[in-house]
Amino acid sequence: MESKTARLTLLIDPDKKAAFEALCASQDLTPSQVVRQMIRDYLAAHQVTYASQQATPGRKPVSARK
Repeated sequence: MESKTARLTLLIDPDKKAAFEALCASQDLTPSQVVRQMIRDYLAAHQVTYASQQATPGRKPVSARK
């Protein structure tokens, strides 16, 4: 389970925010759930690992890559 103690604050155009919230609601998801998934997908696409992630065999932690 992910830790839910960190906060990410961002600024977004109010019209985009409203459209995003409406889309999330139509899919029975919270905006937070969608943003967390987008962040996980983005990290995975760039092969970035992090401490709370399950260890993946053959993948080096970020601190070990250079």
